[in-house]
Amino acid sequence: MTRGRPARWRGVAVLLGVVALTGCTRAVDGEASAGPVGDSVESPAELEALIVSDVASGLPRLADDELDPPAGAKQVDDIAGYSDDPAREREVLEDYGYRFGWERFWGEGSDGPVTGVFVDRFETRAGAGAYAEEVARNDAKRYLGELSDDPPDLPGGCWLLTVESEPDVGLNGPAAFVWCGHGDFSVSVTSVAESVDAAEEEVRAVLAEQLDRLPLG
Repeated sequence: MTRGRPARWRGVAVLLGVVALTGCTRAVDGEASAGPVGDSVESPAELEALIVSDVASGLPRLADDELDPPAGAKQVDDIAGYSDDPAREREVLEDYGYRFGWERFWGEGSDGPVTGVFVDRFETRAGAGAYAEEVARNDAKRYLGELSDDPPDLPGGCWLLTVESEPDVGLNGPAAFVWCGHGDFSVSVTSVAESVDAAEEEVRAVLAEQLDRLPLG
C-alpha cells in the first residue's frame, strides 16, 4: 500500500512510508498497556495535537487536503484503501491491533526534498513494534537500501533504512527512513534530501522531537 503520495507532486515520485503487509499472517499477541494518567491518546484529534508542527530542515508544511490521498487523520479503512486488496489488508491491520493514526508532510517543489511523519496507535505494544518492523523490512526490499536494526544513537526497537537515489524504485533522490515502536505507537519519519547524510540527519532530528511528544504507553 502507498501512504500519502502528494497529488500535485507526483513528479517527486517518492512513495513515503510504503506498506506492503498483504500476505503477512502473523497474529500479534500482547496485553494492552496503559500510559500514565492523563497521557492516554484515545482519538485522532488527540493524536493530532502531539504531531510535530515543523521539521529540522525548515521545509514548509504541506496542507493535508492538497495531498492524494489526503494526509491527516487515518483509520483502518484509510490505510487498507492504499492496498490492491483492501479487504485482506484490513484483516492484517486488525491482527496488528491498529486503531488510528496521523500523517503529516513537508516539502517544496516537485523535485525538492520531502519529509513525512507517520504516527499510528495500536491496541498493544507488541502490535506497534511488530507493525514497525514489518513495514521497515518491506520497504528495505522495495527500495533496495541498507537496513539497520537498532542503529546507534536511536532508541531500542528502531530500524533505519538509507537509500541512494534509485529512480527505478520510485525515489528521485537520496533518502532515509526510520521506524520505531514506542509504547502503543508506531512512529515513522521519512526524508528525501540532497544526500543520504542530510536525509538521515533530518529523520533523526524529527524522530527525536516526535518521540518526546508522545506518551510511552
